Amino acid sequence: MKPVNLHEGIDSTILILHTRIKEKSNLREVKIVINYDQLPQVICYVSQMNQVFMNLLTNGVDALEPLRDRQEEFEHEPTMAISTEATESKTVKIKIADNGSGINAEVLSKIFDPFFTTKPVGTGTGLGLSISYSIVVEKHGGDLSRVSGVGKDTEFIIEVPIKSATGNYS
Repeated sequence: MKPVNLHEGIDSTILILHTRIKEKSNLREVKIVINYDQLPQVICYVSQMNQVFMNLLTNGVDALEPLRDRQEEFEHEPTMAISTEATESKTVKIKIADNGSGINAEVLSKIFDPFFTTKPVGTGTGLGLSISYSIVVEKHGGDLSRVSGVGKDTEFIIEVPIKSATGNYS
């Protein structure tokens, strides 16, 4: 564990996903809206937290795939919103949302289960959200929750404690 700037991890993940996000001949670009609050450095396992960002952002891009079709007219442009904030309860909150078609209650109840996937066979392992949950909750003592519904935006909320270099909460 070491002190890190979580914004750098999110920005690096977006950069890695650039080729999946950018406009293509048959796909519209995914608009990324970033609203970063002033955050302290957070002591965490940086590579594991970056894996969480990668899993959530990749799933968000996948969820927006239907909105990206250039042949169709859509009311909204495909968008992902990322925001951060330091809370009064000595935690950092990272929210990652997409404006896709949402997730029904049945799927939402299983979303963190190992090997659960809504993707076609051969596309993904169904482990990304389960691993992300384990990293945030078990390894960092935080919380990973989701808010969604059919026809609504989907938002994942990561909340991790802010710890000082001594391991105490700041």
